[in-house]
This record gives sequence, structure tokens and C-alpha cells, in this order.
Amino acid sequence: MKKGLSFKGIFLTMTLALTTHGANAVVQGDLDGDGEVNINDVNVVINDILGDGSGAAHDVNGDGEVNITDINTLIDIIFGGGAEPEVKRLVGGDISMLTKYEAHQKKALGYGIRTAHYYDRNGQIIDDVITWTKQQGWNAARVRLFVNPENASSEHRGQGVIQNLDTVKVLGQRIKAAGMKFMLDFHYSDTWADPAMQYTPAEWAGLDDEALEVKVYEYTRDCLRELKSAGATPDYIQTGNEISYGMLWGPVGTPQSQLKQCFTNSPEANWVRFANLLKAAGRACREECPKAKIILHTERVPRVNVLLNFYNQMNSRGVDYDIIGLSYYPYYHGDLLTLANALNNVNNAFQDKEMMIVETGYSYHYKVGDQDFSSTWPLTYEGQRKFAADLIAKIKPYSRLNGLFWWFPEANEYGLGGSYWSALHVNDAWYNAGLWDHETGKALPALDELKSFVE
Repeated sequence: MKKGLSFKGIFLTMTLALTTHGANAVVQGDLDGDGEVNINDVNVVINDILGDGSGAAHDVNGDGEVNITDINTLIDIIFGGGAEPEVKRLVGGDISMLTKYEAHQKKALGYGIRTAHYYDRNGQIIDDVITWTKQQGWNAARVRLFVNPENASSEHRGQGVIQNLDTVKVLGQRIKAAGMKFMLDFHYSDTWADPAMQYTPAEWAGLDDEALEVKVYEYTRDCLRELKSAGATPDYIQTGNEISYGMLWGPVGTPQSQLKQCFTNSPEANWVRFANLLKAAGRACREECPKAKIILHTERVPRVNVLLNFYNQMNSRGVDYDIIGLSYYPYYHGDLLTLANALNNVNNAFQDKEMMIVETGYSYHYKVGDQDFSSTWPLTYEGQRKFAADLIAKIKPYSRLNGLFWWFPEANEYGLGGSYWSALHVNDAWYNAGLWDHETGKALPALDELKSFVE
């Protein structure tokens, strides 16, 4: 439809009428990134149509144009006709390295290596991994974010410490465009953050505790604003990664005796400091992404006393969060009975909180980690699938456990290996617990098994 005063009058009338109705909070149609679909989003499209035609990003119905049909789509959403069904449970994976693999596979094609692809189980090329996993029943994906990963050691960069905000924007956009839920995993560090490493980013190293709280708030706020502007609004936000013993201990190289960690017998001041940092992060999340749920992520599954103490400390100190997020790898944490013991205790102690397994995995080839469970789950395609099936059977009865994420499922060095092509390696040391076979490029049965968690 061409621009004109009559057109403007029609939409002004429509705009006034819509202001009297409530909005449904859905992903599709949230053009201004406020987490809702309402009159403000209608106005965005109206301005596009009446403006200079530069609003291609606001093509709500995906037909390649911005016109009256996009207004109609928004109306359907606002009045309930186009609303997405509520997602009761999430299943997916942490796909933080996907863009790096895709870039290397494209480079390999430039060298004439035509094997470097993601394939389905039948050997057919997968054009887009994210949309394909959605077709396999996944409904969510997770991406990690480092502060300045260029400051990480070469060893850690070779292991996958590469995700800056630009990387996360690209993946977040694609996840949301596929109609999946997006989980953002803040690593408040330049490098891996886990129970053994929670090092302060180099640029924040000179800040005292009060200034560090301000920095955490501002950094979290600014990242979320940029993600919203890019069409990558997170639905779930981890304020820290595996923070069982605190975070932002001190700069890399700080002597252990000088690091500020929150062990169960730690000084009161360390718990106060830690809680204040989490409060600052949570405040930014609530302000910028009020519809998102906040996850506090720990991994002390074998040490139930540490788990309970951690979340008791959080609750007693007024830390704002919605979900208890756990890592569970059998080769680090023990068998499924160990996991069940942890879940039973957490489930009973914190009945106002949801739970998620935000990281898990098991190898299909070669041993990973410290403990050997190959007699229970052989290191084969079927053994990996059986682990996934057994894990789901164990966790599915917990009504408040509503998320399951496989870590690093996208690992796929097929066509990128061999000494001659070593420059094409994405990861310096192959991770053999992904969901594509490094040696064939084909998706593994466990990938398909995961959807049973939401069925």
C-alpha cells in the first residue's frame, strides 16, 4: 500500500483502538525489545510504512516486506490469535562454538574440502543447525559470554574462549528467529569461569568492591540493552557460571591466599561481597529484561551440603533469582543416584524455585573426565543415547525441573582434521561428548533422544 494521509488516518484509528487491550508476552512481534507485544510494536511498523522504507528488520510475518499484513499479524498476536503456546519445559544445548565451526567449514570449502559439514543421521547436509535442531524437537539454546575473551590465554582461546558480545548477538538473533528460547550465560571473566577459576576481567582488576558492584550492574545492563536492540532478547539469564564458591575473586595470577572465595567456612565478608555482586547483576536483568528468568548456576552435585548452603546463603541475603541451575556430568559428579540425592534435597529445601540441568554430556567415543561409567553406558553411539534416556527418566518426575541442556553439542571437526589441515581445527583438543561424530560429521542418536524430555 502506498503512503498517504488516508492510510495514516486508518492506522491512527487502529492505534487508538488497540490501546484499550492488553498484550500477550510472546517472542514474535516484540519489535522494541521490551519483552511484550503491544501498541508500541504496532507503532514501530506504522513508522516504517510511513517512513523511508528502511524497516526491513520489522518484517513481522517474514514475507520480505513491511506493510499492512505485518499490522494484521501483530493484531492477531495482541488479541491472542498468534500467541505462542507456553513452554513448560526446555530442551536444547549450549551452542556457543557454532559460528566458529561454520566459519571453518566455509574456509574448508574454499580449500576444496567438501566433507566439512554438519550432516543428519542419514548423511544429508544440514543447512542451518539451529533451525534443524528445532525440527528435531529442541526448543531452546544457550550461549556463553565473556567480558574480553581476547585477554584469555592462547590455550583457553584454543579450547573455545571466543564469545564476545558480537558473537552472542549473532547466535541470539538466530535462536530467537527460529522460535526458540535463548539462555544467556554470563561469564564475568575474560576466560573460563568454573569452581576452580573465577578470575576478574583485566579491565576491572583495579576496582574495589563497591566499584565492582557498579561495574557488574553497568556491564550487565549494557550487554542486555545491546542484545535487545539486536533482536536477541534473552529469555533466561545466568548471572555467573558455576559460581559454587563465588565469582570475581581477583585478577589472573593472584595468589590463592589473596583470592576472595566463598567456601562454606568462609568469612562473612566474602558472602556479603558475593551476594552484593549478584544483586547488582540481578537488578540489571530485572530492569532490562523483566520477562526473563534469572538462574544461579552451581555444580556441587556430589556435595549436597555445599549446594544447600549456597542457596540458603543466597536466600538469606536477599539475592533475586528464579531457577537453581546445576551442571551434571557423570564422569565428574558420579552416577544418577548421586544426582537424584542432590535433586531430592534441593527440591525439598527450595520449593519456591524451579530447577534446570543447564549442562550435561557423555562421550560416544573415548573416555572423558575422571570417572569411568563405560560398563553402564558404553562409549558408543548407543551408550551415549542410553545415558541421555536414563538421565531423562531420572529427572522427568521432578515437576519443577523444567530445563535440560547438553554442553557443546555442536563439536564437529569432520573435514577439518589431519595434520595438513590443522589450521582449520576449531578446538585444539577434540571434545568427544558432542552430538555430532568428529569422524563422520553425522548427528548422533542422543541428539534425537533429548526431545523425549519435553514430550
